Amino acid sequence: MVKTSSLVHFCFISCLVLFIFAGSWYPPSNSSWADNSKQTTWCTFKNRIFSNSKACSVLDAQVQKPIDHAAEIPHHPLDPLTAQEINCVRTILSTYEPFSSTFPIIHSLMLDEPDKLQVLRWTKGDPFPPRKADVLAMLNGQSHVLTVDLDSRRVTSHAINPRSGYPMLSVEDIKAASKVPFSNAEFNKSIAARGISLSELICLTPSAGWFGPNEEGKRVTKVLCYSNQGTPNFYMRPIEGLVMTVDLDTLEVLKFSDTGRGIPIPKSTNTDYRYKAHGKEPEMEPLNPISMEQPKGPSFRVEDGHIVKWANWVFHLKADERAGLVISRAMVRDSENGELRNVMYKGFSSELFVPYMDLEESWYFKSFMDAGEFGLGMSALPLVPLNDCPRYSYYMDGVFAASNGKPYVQPNMICLFERYAGDIGWRHSETQLHDFQIRETRPKVTLVARMAATVGNYDYIFDWEFQTDGLIRIKVGLSGMLMVKGSPYNSLYQVPNQDVMSGPLISENVIGVVHDHFITFHLDMDIDGANNSFADVKLVKEHGLPGESPRKSYLRVQRKVAKTEKDARIKLKLYDPSEFHMINPSRRSRLGNPTGYKIVPGGTAASLLDHDDPPQLRSAFTNNQIWVTLYNKSEQWAGGVLVYQSRGDDTLAVWSERDRPIENKDIVLWYTLGFHHIPCQEDFPVMPVVTSSFELKPVNFFESNPILRAAPAFEKDLPVCRPSAS
Repeated sequence: MVKTSSLVHFCFISCLVLFIFAGSWYPPSNSSWADNSKQTTWCTFKNRIFSNSKACSVLDAQVQKPIDHAAEIPHHPLDPLTAQEINCVRTILSTYEPFSSTFPIIHSLMLDEPDKLQVLRWTKGDPFPPRKADVLAMLNGQSHVLTVDLDSRRVTSHAINPRSGYPMLSVEDIKAASKVPFSNAEFNKSIAARGISLSELICLTPSAGWFGPNEEGKRVTKVLCYSNQGTPNFYMRPIEGLVMTVDLDTLEVLKFSDTGRGIPIPKSTNTDYRYKAHGKEPEMEPLNPISMEQPKGPSFRVEDGHIVKWANWVFHLKADERAGLVISRAMVRDSENGELRNVMYKGFSSELFVPYMDLEESWYFKSFMDAGEFGLGMSALPLVPLNDCPRYSYYMDGVFAASNGKPYVQPNMICLFERYAGDIGWRHSETQLHDFQIRETRPKVTLVARMAATVGNYDYIFDWEFQTDGLIRIKVGLSGMLMVKGSPYNSLYQVPNQDVMSGPLISENVIGVVHDHFITFHLDMDIDGANNSFADVKLVKEHGLPGESPRKSYLRVQRKVAKTEKDARIKLKLYDPSEFHMINPSRRSRLGNPTGYKIVPGGTAASLLDHDDPPQLRSAFTNNQIWVTLYNKSEQWAGGVLVYQSRGDDTLAVWSERDRPIENKDIVLWYTLGFHHIPCQEDFPVMPVVTSSFELKPVNFFESNPILRAAPAFEKDLPVCRPSAS
């Protein structure tokens, strides 16, 4: 879902930045190096003390320079479209014959990336492959899928309604549909009967999903309303049972349902989550400010706007209006020979499926596909320094196209920072039982690329974390507001049959409806090159022969390389353990092992819905946790190119059904991270972040521990800043 207030904020920022092209740096609002109180900050360096004007003055230079997006040019074939290029696409489309009289509504306008081979062959200084744009547009109720060549300044492909479904909703769609209830007589009558003022209403437009032939032929949305009286957290005050189906193109009410007149609107008490709204301090000992300081500044650097270099890693980072954050051309330097080796060609969150478990008229359709219906990048608001991202973060903007085809800036959308939380990279000690003592340990410092999307009530935090040992950890955090259901009950003591409730009671008159979250990642792994294979490395239980050993059973490794796409469909099972390796059979270690990376699942969940349930048909990419498909540039979005009201005819599951050969081929790994969410009182009125993650870990990729010779930390390298009385 998309939150109306967030969209208003988004529109204001977009319009403002469109005119001034503001830079993407938020200066730190609270610096411990500044004397903002009656204390003076001092740096201690072993037993010496320096004032902040000396040893700490190096920090003054660590300020990110603003970017003039109006003058920006691409430096790499994978760089996103610039503001100038977006304007160029608009000009080309405005003179293109089908649109010359009526300009279409632009729902998506992104770089059509060059063919993979062209990118792999390109080196800095070479001419660029042709710059092209992928465009999804709507005109006269029809979906238009176009490719625009910026070099030749012409449309090179154009398909109308190529598949079921429509492009993601535009801001104009959402704003227009959310106003429809206020001019509807039935709606106004129902609101009046509830004793609610129209001035306190907030109306939202959750997607309608798809539920069979009766719902085809029109682009529709549902409209739900909430009361914001006494709180900015209107999500906790639903007007239960009141829902309208609205035609997005004609703005007609196609269906009106009002089944909840006897259900009270929950009170606003204790729903305001803002810091200034708190009436008292929490009953806990306060925490002193904490920050990881970097006396010499960050170790990473960003070159040409999108190339990130840190420790032994080099990768391309960009904002994307649909995926949010995209990592490309990820390479790690071998510590033995200095070779820069390919790990991943492209990785991003491809789709996000959120089904709710309530069958009532005002709830059954709530089965969102947030990337394809609303856009994770389109839903990203500026990150908050010192809270979303630590000091010394580097901020990156998104430059996107508005529905009129003009560019705007999504500021501070991504942050990049180093993390050290006291974790250990490796260690070993030898005790005094021997004739020698060894205390060897290394700190674990990592690099994080972060993006947060506010898709309506939920906030999703995406972290891509790079380690010096070659590991990549992908983590997703969930926060924000629950989507709640109004209830006539103040406590469970009043509920005659709790088994029929669609979720727990989390506050008076408020049910937290049970739901799932599934995030499917596209991981185009190129381990030491494009031709890879997928191996299921099983642990199989064997039994010893009588008298062979005091042991009766043991585990043996059994490796099976997948031949076709169907061989690589994996459902995770606790009592059928495996490791899952992406390997390069033509690149071997000195011992003869194929170089590879393995995917290490974290805590996850599987979809339990019937495969023929309409929401599951559309999101069949969640039927397995792991898939492997033959690389195809057009197969990037797990739910299909056109997701809104799609029927599931263009999904990862459909592509996999072709059962193409995948051994020693250019292949793509797909992984679905899942959450089952049974709400609880602690989720009210705003959820503490809950996270899950998975890892991409080297396996026989290096000849030995790649960080064996990493230097330990020494006190002399780390001056300590502390407050001291004036």
